[in-house]
Amino acid sequence: MSTHRLPESSDFPSGLVYTLKAPAKAAQNILILFHGLGDTHEPFAALGTNLNLPETACLAIKGPTPLPFDINGFHWGDDIIFDQSTGGLDGDSGFKRTRKLLREVVDESLVKKCGWNPRSIFFLGFGQGGMVAVDIPAGNKSIEYGGAISIGGALPSDLEKLEAGGLKSATPVLLLGAEKNSVIDKSVEVKMKERFDFVKVVKWGGRDGDGMMKSREEARPIMEFFAKRLRSMQGVPEGAVELQ
Repeated sequence: MSTHRLPESSDFPSGLVYTLKAPAKAAQNILILFHGLGDTHEPFAALGTNLNLPETACLAIKGPTPLPFDINGFHWGDDIIFDQSTGGLDGDSGFKRTRKLLREVVDESLVKKCGWNPRSIFFLGFGQGGMVAVDIPAGNKSIEYGGAISIGGALPSDLEKLEAGGLKSATPVLLLGAEKNSVIDKSVEVKMKERFDFVKVVKWGGRDGDGMMKSREEARPIMEFFAKRLRSMQGVPEGAVELQ
């Protein structure tokens, strides 16, 4: 495996707010976590700790822009857009600034400065953060990352137009959503499969509306996904199968 190191604050773009948690053993993987619209990074830093992934550092990043009107929380979008049908905030509000920021974090800081192989870099996000998690590999089709997990997040609408017969991303994707009233519907699944070679969709039975996993059983698909993709100095566990 290539020589790499955990990033320090001086490696990252100025002003980036994050929490980095290292594993007990030397990190062979790094998971980047993206919170939902109106949240902040601390709960996702705790999620990374609770997942307890072997040989995996967890980097939870705070969205770059605070919500207006003294509303607590941050977001990833270029703008604030209200959903006319619900009256709530629309997460699909453009991601140009976030793309630029995360290119610096992933390509410049982790890969170039710290020596990480993209295959060892994973993304996980919820809602608007889930959109960010799948946007990164969708916009870098020639690079295979470890994997992207989106909980209740679709592809951003401002992605570059997909060319017919164009190259698909080799980064595997796991989509999770509620059985009813989920963002992850059939049209989202179709669009994902147009851009990625491997897409698995899991619907949580009995759930109405997207949210984070609430039980060990709901977390099982995530842990199975990681079990098949995480790199390890201990070698590949017996019975593990590489996702193709």
